[in-house]
Amino acid sequence: MNPLRAVLFDVDFTLCRPGPELGPDGYAALGREHGLELDRARYEDARLAAIDDLRRHPDLDHDEEIWVRFTEDIVRGMGGGASAAVGEIAVQIVRRWEQAAHFELYDDALPVVRELRGRGLKLGLVSNTSRDLGAFVRHFGLEVDGWTASGSYGKVKPSPLIFRAALELLGVRPAEAVMVGDSLEDDVAGARAVGMRAVLVDRGGRFPDAEDRIESLSELPAVLGLGG
Repeated sequence: MNPLRAVLFDVDFTLCRPGPELGPDGYAALGREHGLELDRARYEDARLAAIDDLRRHPDLDHDEEIWVRFTEDIVRGMGGGASAAVGEIAVQIVRRWEQAAHFELYDDALPVVRELRGRGLKLGLVSNTSRDLGAFVRHFGLEVDGWTASGSYGKVKPSPLIFRAALELLGVRPAEAVMVGDSLEDDVAGARAVGMRAVLVDRGGRFPDAEDRIESLSELPAVLGLGG
């Protein structure tokens, strides 16, 4: 068995969550600015439905318009209907996603990053985002060795190319690394397809039967065999 040398993390809903301006309150406030009454209570169902309907670029190229359409689906699901303002609200929300200040780290993120770092592991980020991950790392004081964002790299997870680029950046082989993320398709299946181990972060308890599943990053060291 190859020794573990590196851990790659997804970013959104793995290390951090959207702050108020990217959640139901933010959608509702923008809706009011555009004359729409969006129902905050419908946000989570609308978001999950938008995820189910998400259609990626056929070649897994990074395509910003996909995320605009995704956000439009959420706005409609919250009661935006066919209003012309739906597109304007979606574009503003997408622009907010590019700013680290609109996010909050989960309480378990920094302690686990520090523990893994202290054990001599290389750490990296792999994210489907247009965000400047360097600015994100500096904003939150994350001690990682490198990062790969689809917006700058050009391919999105689960493309094997973005995983291989991240591994090359850290100088490790697939069998020496583990991917940690919240998406069964993007993170888990994508990483396993290139020969990596993958751990699912299932904070909401949606996938109780998934293999290598944790509900908190605080469980990660033990799952990786680093306990004690």
